[in-house]
Amino acid sequence: MRQLPNVLTLGNLFCGSLSLIFILQSPCYISSYNGQDYLVTAPEPLFWGAVLIGIAAVLDFADGFIARWMKASSEMGKQLDSLADVVTFGIAPAMILFQLLKNAYMQLPDAINVSIVNLAFTLLLPCFAAWRLARFNIQPATSAYFTGLPTPAAGLLVASFPMILLKDRFHLSTYLQNIWILYAILVLLCYLMVCRWPMFSFKFSNFSWKHNWYRYLWILLFVLSIIWLHAAAGLSGFVLYILLSLLARKQLVSG
Repeated sequence: MRQLPNVLTLGNLFCGSLSLIFILQSPCYISSYNGQDYLVTAPEPLFWGAVLIGIAAVLDFADGFIARWMKASSEMGKQLDSLADVVTFGIAPAMILFQLLKNAYMQLPDAINVSIVNLAFTLLLPCFAAWRLARFNIQPATSAYFTGLPTPAAGLLVASFPMILLKDRFHLSTYLQNIWILYAILVLLCYLMVCRWPMFSFKFSNFSWKHNWYRYLWILLFVLSIIWLHAAAGLSGFVLYILLSLLARKQLVSG
């Protein structure tokens, strides 16, 4: 039973690896718009890849929770968790960005001249994720906050994009087909993962409002965003997390 947290971590890695198969096997087809033909990647496989990243995130949360509950935390489990997270929340989301960026470039008149180097920038995401996780592993443990954006949060944001493409109620998919917006998202996520900003964790030391108002407020607003925004709730949850972390910055650091 003491290996249960590690088994859940391996489940995280399995789901992340399986999501890569869906993402990279997304079929392409020709779509005509305004008299022009475009190469488009089918959003359904990207959607299922994103769903698997979401399942992996649940397993990632569960392995830490169960390890603390069973008092079965270990150095091996810590390292295994980071290795799994690099794949699930680094490489897999990078491949989603790769596919989205490829689609955006395919809409340009000179798409045939686009270099693979333009798309290779998406591999910066797992590189920064690995850096952030390695730094996390050598820092003193704290339950109140993370230093920089947690890697799963970055991965889940990108995983929400295929859902927006498939069920777009607010015409956000237009922005996800813009090259410079995708590059801006990539740069922002890379920076946030390695910055020194304190960002709150969901480890409750007690349940008082005074010490947890930002957690309770995030949960409330995120649930409401699921009801109102549906597929765009992932993007809303990410923005709320950053803003509430900034608002609670002094409280987090003071402990």
